Amino acid sequence: MTERLELLVKNKINDIKNIHVLILGLGGVGGYACESIVRCGIKEITIIDNDKIDLSNLNRQIIATHDTIGMYKTDAFEKRIKSINPDIVINKITDYITPDNIDMIFKKNIDYVIDCCDSIKTKEALISYCTSNNIKLISSMGTGNKLHPEKLKIMKLKDTSYDSIAKRLRKYVKDNKIYKDIYVVCSDEEKVVEVTDKIPSNSFVPATSGLLCTSFIINDIMK
Repeated sequence: MTERLELLVKNKINDIKNIHVLILGLGGVGGYACESIVRCGIKEITIIDNDKIDLSNLNRQIIATHDTIGMYKTDAFEKRIKSINPDIVINKITDYITPDNIDMIFKKNIDYVIDCCDSIKTKEALISYCTSNNIKLISSMGTGNKLHPEKLKIMKLKDTSYDSIAKRLRKYVKDNKIYKDIYVVCSDEEKVVEVTDKIPSNSFVPATSGLLCTSFIINDIMK
């Protein structure tokens, strides 16, 4: 299944195949990260989400169809992943991850973490855990209320602007004296509309962030 990728990466293909990637959050961003990293032929993946698929997911989440509504996202993705690569090892955690239970997701050796969760506290805990344990992390910042996927970039957390999630994480990193570079996918697009309740979104901005997360991993291996 990786013949076309091998034409690009040549002798790095085995390095790609032998990684274990953890994806926290299987929504609009995490779903596309999951889809694209699995199609790179990796040997093992850990997928984590505690939500079920509902109608509101249909506009932006790759796993959401009328056939999957009501399923846990982890269950739906397990089935989809196996249909792409039957040989992959899947570790499935259907739970809500907080700073109090974050250790449970690292019971196996992890090479890369893709953070697509919504919780600031969990993002902070991931940064602390990954930097302390030399695990490579790419974290998606906000993708709601944006219309321009071309404004998304892979960058260091310290170089971000406009994004409210990134602003809080910069403070956390500073307050906790974390000096290692934290890589994120972030947009410099300002919010499109004023939001009072639900965050507006679309199919193409979250998807692009997820694909950039996979790009970060593959290109890091290529280095």
